[in-house]
Amino acid sequence: MTPPEPDAVVARGVRPIHLLVVDDSAVVRETVRMLLSRAPGIVVSTAADPVIASEKMRRATPDVILLDLEMPRMDGLTFLRHLMATNPVPVVVCSGLARSGTEAALRALEEGAVEVIAKPDLNVRGFLEDSSNALLAAIRGASQARVHRRFPVEEVARGASFAMADASAGSSLLSTTTDKVIVMGASTGGTEALRTVLEALPPDCPGLVIVQHMPAAFTAAFAARLNQRCRIEVKEAASGDRVLNGRALIAQGNQHLSIHRTGAKYIVRLADGPPVSGHRPSVDVLFHSAAEAAGANAIGVIMTGMGADGADGLLAMRAAGAVTFAQDEATCVVFGMPREAIERGAVDHVVSLPRLAAKIIASVSAPAGARVPLNG
Repeated sequence: MTPPEPDAVVARGVRPIHLLVVDDSAVVRETVRMLLSRAPGIVVSTAADPVIASEKMRRATPDVILLDLEMPRMDGLTFLRHLMATNPVPVVVCSGLARSGTEAALRALEEGAVEVIAKPDLNVRGFLEDSSNALLAAIRGASQARVHRRFPVEEVARGASFAMADASAGSSLLSTTTDKVIVMGASTGGTEALRTVLEALPPDCPGLVIVQHMPAAFTAAFAARLNQRCRIEVKEAASGDRVLNGRALIAQGNQHLSIHRTGAKYIVRLADGPPVSGHRPSVDVLFHSAAEAAGANAIGVIMTGMGADGADGLLAMRAAGAVTFAQDEATCVVFGMPREAIERGAVDHVVSLPRLAAKIIASVSAPAGARVPLNG
């Protein structure tokens, strides 16, 4: 295989990250090249559109692609869809569309992008220079991601339905479990992982409270899109919202989300405050609140993502009697968060993504605090 174009100086003996910048703006291409040439371990090549990018990829497959969405000859979403179907590569989308509207950004995440960065229509060079550290972190993070073809939703849903029928013998499995609550945390790769699980859940499942690391501009649209596709209700959380069967509440970007008991019911609250475990919203904040408010009536799920957010909180949940799950390494885009939770002893069951919804539902039928075997 022909090596990538050597546009950055790399320390000898260290395998570089080959970044392919696909953008029709010469300013963007050259600015990214200039900025990243200062960072060790990055080799940059560029393409003015997806057709040229495809030709270059036949000679050398990049480790990460930085992709615009609005380009001549082929738009970025079409290229992304084709790429993920034929030769999956971690993609960071950097597009003005992500600033002016969330539809294209959410579409990009659905099609397999690891991360979306919004760039302004004006003064792109200044934006890239000011955001160079964040851009570099996104590229390094994406280089660790494992991208693959997504599982058919119908197959996942059949798996969940089978588990429900087996446990309930034809009756409503969840009719006597109204005080159970499911809490979930995810980061990189989590938008599609959450969609896979939520689309497979039945309409009468226990209430869910979810933290997905995501900018504030995206969370309402993300929840609305899931609400259209799922059998449960999905909404962006607001302070005072009830946790109800058949409803999922998703944390607002830049706001911590926590669960509280009021009488026999659960409600959620939003709050400002400093980042926890490097994030706001923080999975740890949600999980610690679930440990305190719900104890053994909670089910905790930690999913794909970088870093350690959620590991301490999941450990607190397990200590309080909750049943806890982690997505397995093979189906994670990034195994960081689940690995940290597993290594700290916070996880009861490590489960692949296509089986996760069924395993969660199976655990709901168990008595609160029971650590029943769920066969992996």
